[in-house]
Amino acid sequence: MSQAADSFRQKWKLAWQSSIFRKKSIIGFSLVLIILAFFPLFFQAIEKRHGPLLQDWLLIRLPAYDVSIFVFIIIWATSLLMLFRSIQDPNIFLQFIWAYVFLCLSRMISITLIPLDPPDRLLPMVDPISNAFYGKKYITKDLFFSGHTSTIFLNFLCLRKKPDKIFALIGTIIAGVLLLVQHVHYTVDVIAAPFFTYLVYWLAKKLVVENRKGLLQ
Repeated sequence: MSQAADSFRQKWKLAWQSSIFRKKSIIGFSLVLIILAFFPLFFQAIEKRHGPLLQDWLLIRLPAYDVSIFVFIIIWATSLLMLFRSIQDPNIFLQFIWAYVFLCLSRMISITLIPLDPPDRLLPMVDPISNAFYGKKYITKDLFFSGHTSTIFLNFLCLRKKPDKIFALIGTIIAGVLLLVQHVHYTVDVIAAPFFTYLVYWLAKKLVVENRKGLLQ
């Protein structure tokens, strides 16, 4: 364990010697904090809007059940795994932090451009950690595209070890199904999430690729 900790410290010491890595890490982490601070204002604002109610073929036929606890376990288990791997590897940290910035911004844009009313028979999602960033009122209109699905899928993309990726991919699929079971998203919200997530992952990869050459390999 001591050797592993020394290895982590050495990687971070080497990474921090790069001015590019330092700059991108500080800017990326600062942007995440700013976005999280802005989230309650944004979500409370979009909750006041009205949009169309989609006739979702699958949701109409799917009974609604509260499966919040299972979604909560999946998203935070994969997020903790990502945190642990980020501590181990500064490259993973840098790529994830920028991909998450792009993901949040793309969701805010898509939600703004595509106002929707929530599905019928929606059951409130109980997630004491995530809900803290939504404000005092429970949010139902952050629909297109699914934040839970995209966050877990982003973990899948950024993780590197095969068992980690399998775990996160299975988690993505299960969480996507459970979100539909709870009727908190339309089918299109869940299906579209991986496509948008891969795009922001690709953008983040392009941004941080300099740090993967030479110094941090």
